[in-house]
Amino acid sequence: MSTAAPPTRRMIAVMVLVPVLVALALWAFAWPAARIAPRDLPIGVAGPAVATAQLEQRFAQHEGAFDVHRYDDEGAAREAVEDRVVYGAVVVTDEGPKVLTASAAGPVVAQLLKESITASATAGAPVQVEDVVPAPSGDPRGGALASSILPLALAGVAAGAAVTVLGLRGARAVTALLGTAFLVGLTATALAHDWLGALTGNRWAEAGVLGLTVLAVGAAVAGLAAVTGKAGIGLGALLIVLIGNPFSGVSSAPELLPEPAGLIGQWLPPGAGGSLLRSVTFFDGSAAGAPAAILALWAVLGLSAVLIGGRRRTSAPVLDPAPVPAPAG
Repeated sequence: MSTAAPPTRRMIAVMVLVPVLVALALWAFAWPAARIAPRDLPIGVAGPAVATAQLEQRFAQHEGAFDVHRYDDEGAAREAVEDRVVYGAVVVTDEGPKVLTASAAGPVVAQLLKESITASATAGAPVQVEDVVPAPSGDPRGGALASSILPLALAGVAAGAAVTVLGLRGARAVTALLGTAFLVGLTATALAHDWLGALTGNRWAEAGVLGLTVLAVGAAVAGLAAVTGKAGIGLGALLIVLIGNPFSGVSSAPELLPEPAGLIGQWLPPGAGGSLLRSVTFFDGSAAGAPAAILALWAVLGLSAVLIGGRRRTSAPVLDPAPVPAPAG
């Protein structure tokens, strides 16, 4: 019995592979979005211990939902919000609870905290709400910032793929990745900062973050391709776009995603880039150390793989063709 012809096998592969990719995409994008809920979400409570005991018990009833930090007064709680230690805080005052939010850290979390305290407050009791670190007027819901992460990921994947397909190796490949990241960072900053008003921090720091994010992605894709061949381009794209982007938590917060999606997302360039961008843009660099280190690690490992892969190719021995025997005379 003859085996299936190659075109038939390719036809079957397409019929099977496309539904698998669709299932993977739906799982990666729809599952986190359908399971949005607080999970060890850092929040603060402030005021006299006797006054805050009932509030802490109320948060404790939602097991595993909140990571409650205790502060002595409103000033300490406000500082914790500004330093990105907590997403928000509830201050117990004589006039009633006061909610400190930071919509710049995540509008979804700010709204969740506000609604939670308002719903549990005594009927008729006033609830003060103060947005300590507000989102910019040009992007009050954080949509523009969240939407900027996917184009950066795509730019990085495109850079890594182009370096591989064009056959750039060693120093030329590294230079191409660095130059692309630098120019994309400047371009994205001009659009997001100057045109949209979605970013309001130091534009050079923002350009550095955007460029580092693109470099981390591009180096990862090119590095995988240098180690595994052109198949590494597809592997890198799957990792960054289909996993890293929906698991980043940029549109909500990593602590609102189902476990372990939020944790995984923060170890991938899109999630680390989004967290670093918020810190640099709205919080004067607070809590920027971890995401910056993660991006730098991806960039260094990827560029190292590119350099090592290039050296292996250039140093591979070239075998001399076998001598052609002389015709018998």
